Amino acid sequence: MRAVVTGGAGFIGSHLVDALLARGDEVTVVDDLSTGRRELLGERASLVEHDIRYPFDVAGDVVFHLAAQADVGTSMQRPAYDAAVNVLGTVNTLEAARAAGAQVVFSSTGGAIYGDVERPAREGDPLRPVSPYGIAKLAAEAYVEGWSRVHGTGHVVLRFANVYGPRQSPSLEGGVVAIFLKRLAGGETTQIFGDGEQTRDFVHVADVVAALLVAAGRSGGVFNVGSGIETSVTELHRLCAEAAGSETQPSYEPARAGDARRSVLDQTRATAELGWTAATPLREGIATTLAAERKE
Repeated sequence: MRAVVTGGAGFIGSHLVDALLARGDEVTVVDDLSTGRRELLGERASLVEHDIRYPFDVAGDVVFHLAAQADVGTSMQRPAYDAAVNVLGTVNTLEAARAAGAQVVFSSTGGAIYGDVERPAREGDPLRPVSPYGIAKLAAEAYVEGWSRVHGTGHVVLRFANVYGPRQSPSLEGGVVAIFLKRLAGGETTQIFGDGEQTRDFVHVADVVAALLVAAGRSGGVFNVGSGIETSVTELHRLCAEAAGSETQPSYEPARAGDARRSVLDQTRATAELGWTAATPLREGIATTLAAERKE
C-alpha cells in the first residue's frame, strides 16, 4: 500500500509510520516539524515538509490524517489558529486525497468532542464539545463525512480517547502521562488541575496504531478508539509514581477552562465492526512507556 501520514513525525504518527514500514508499505510523511521530529522517522519514509494550513498534493492509496493542533489550552487562547490547523487543514487534506483518489482515515477526538458524559460515550450520542479544540474537530468531522457524501468516498473517522505512550511530548497539556512520568522520574514537583477526581479514558499508542491500520480500507464509518475504562487523574498520578518509584505527592491547582469532568468511550462498535479492542492495561502501558523513555 502507498500510505500518506500527515503529522507523521509526531507522537502517534511516527508509531504509525513504523508499523506501515514494518509491513512493507511505501510511506510519505507530510509534516511541518513544528512539534514533530525528523529523527523519529525511519530512513525509508519520505518526508514532505509542509504546513497543512496551505493546499498540497499527495500520491497514495490512503491518507492517515493525524496532523493537528491538539492542545486544549492553546485552542482556548488561539481559537482562530486552532481552527486553521484542524478545520482548514482537514479540508486541504481531503482535497489532496480527492485529487489522488485516496481514502482518508481521520484522527478525531473522543474526550473533547463528546464533552462531559454520564456513561461511556457511544458514537451516536450528543456531541457537546467544551473547548475550541473539540468544536474544531467536530467541524472537521462534518467535512470528512460530507466529502464522503458529496464525492462518494469512504472516509473513516476515529475518535481517540487520551492517547499515551513512548515519544509523547511532556510539553503539551494533553500528554498528562508523559508530564507525570518525566517530573516524577526527575524528582520534580507535579500538579493536578482541579480536585483530581475528573476521569479520563487512557489508550496506549500501540492500540491506536492497530485501530488505524484496520480502519484503512473500511468503507466509511465513525468509531471510538478507547479502553472503555475510566481512571481519575489522581489514580493516574498514583500509577505513574508507582512506576517511577516515587513517593511525591501532587499539588492541586484550580481547574482549567475547557476540561471535561468525565470522559470515557464505549468501544463496542470498533470491536464488532473492525475487530479491534484495546489490549494494553494502563499499569503495564505506563511501565513500558517509562522504560522506553529511559532508553532514549
